[in-house]
Amino acid sequence: MVHRSMKRWAPLAAATSGVVAAALVSVTGAVAAPTAGPVSTPVPFNTPDGVVSSYLLNARQANPGHTKQLERAVEQAGGVVVQSWPQIGVVVAHSDVSTFRSAVTKAAGNKLASVGATRTVGVTEGTPAGLGATWGPGASGYKKGAKKPVNGDIGSEGTVATLADPREGEQWDLQMIKADQAHKITEGNRNVLVGVLDSGIDPDHPDLVANIDVDESVNCSDAGRPDTSATGWHPTTSDHGTHVAGTIAAARNGVGIVGVAPNVRLASVKVVSDDGFIYPEYAVCGFVWAGMRHMDVTNNSYYIDPFQFWCGDQPDQAAVKESVRRAVDWSTDQGVVHAAAAGNASYDLANKTTDTASPNDSTPIARTINNGCQDIPAELDGVVAVSSAQRFPAGTMDSRLSSFSNRGLGVIDVAAPGSSILSTIVRDNGYGLKNGTSMASPHVAGVLALMKSAHPGWSPAQMIERLRAQADDKPCGTTTAGAPCVGTDANNSYFGEGMVDALDAVS
Repeated sequence: MVHRSMKRWAPLAAATSGVVAAALVSVTGAVAAPTAGPVSTPVPFNTPDGVVSSYLLNARQANPGHTKQLERAVEQAGGVVVQSWPQIGVVVAHSDVSTFRSAVTKAAGNKLASVGATRTVGVTEGTPAGLGATWGPGASGYKKGAKKPVNGDIGSEGTVATLADPREGEQWDLQMIKADQAHKITEGNRNVLVGVLDSGIDPDHPDLVANIDVDESVNCSDAGRPDTSATGWHPTTSDHGTHVAGTIAAARNGVGIVGVAPNVRLASVKVVSDDGFIYPEYAVCGFVWAGMRHMDVTNNSYYIDPFQFWCGDQPDQAAVKESVRRAVDWSTDQGVVHAAAAGNASYDLANKTTDTASPNDSTPIARTINNGCQDIPAELDGVVAVSSAQRFPAGTMDSRLSSFSNRGLGVIDVAAPGSSILSTIVRDNGYGLKNGTSMASPHVAGVLALMKSAHPGWSPAQMIERLRAQADDKPCGTTTAGAPCVGTDANNSYFGEGMVDALDAVS
């Protein structure tokens, strides 16, 4: 990936030992969750006077009353409310006061569950003008209770594939997941909307323009506020989101390639800053926006900066995890199902020991971690974690785990192709190859979009259950050096429940 979220997957240091139960208390008095395993190494969040820092605050109860009290506490503590999400009881705040966390805790009293800094450096995008926006009932763009169209209300179920696009023959990945066969049944329904939480989508690429829903697109990288300006969601420094979007839904139009679900709609939900960071407040905005707009699927080909793994036994990190968890859970409750990349560090997510890549917005340190330290959003409940497979031997439909792919028994849900994937790019409105679990995840998002097209009444839980059950069992096969495969043919650390199956999803 061009942006920082793909540069970050570095090999990790050797394991450390020692097992204890940790429960740390922050300067605010908030207690972080105890975690069995070695205590994770504390990472300082320096918030000096005069430097604007960003924070996430979690209300004791997710309701407008508690959220409004947190807003008042922010102001009393010398901060500014950047964004409020009363749906989940989360407030984004900026402050240049070093004691903000303890001051806001005192001011909020028992209405505050936790507060955490979101980065180890100061805010670079500035504090937005017109602060204090609350996105809830009554706000522009909020769709509480909006009736979703059902099959047949708008558009069509898509044409049966009869003519290949010029470069479709190069898309071995679609054959591997049987998307080419699924297209003979359906190419997706125009009612289905997939949110691409990424770096933006090329607005005039000939393979994408017909499927981009401009009205549902947004920029969340403006300090975590939803920017609905006409061009805010466009890509600026990275074509990563454009490549992801093409895999999901490049149109069958006689041009270039075809996506897994070429007849569904795409929303560009920009969560990557021009500097290449996906900070927590950006992701929270993206997930809540997806729920507010009643999207069907989101794809998340990133981990949230600045930590490769967010630790539940560290107060700031625990507070951030809670905010993101609330956003994911709330959007799921609105009917959105989420796919996420498992990561490219060749790391066993079921047996975490050390991390040398975090924090990536300042100076990374070698730190001890435990299994309470999670790659988010991929490891959150209700999110489909996707590992990457490469074609092996070359020229066949056999595969093995990509050498860079993370793995983990009980963590990986399914696998999909992620090595040498041909898709859309911004340059010259063209096409290019990319590698990564970032390329595997959109295959799964596309399959979920096909599944929703065929089964519009299924809930996110039902879709994940069927996705896992329908995946083609894939034995460990050839093991990657230093990455032993454990488990059974039906469920193992490399491929989870197996290779995702688009044909079964629509049958």
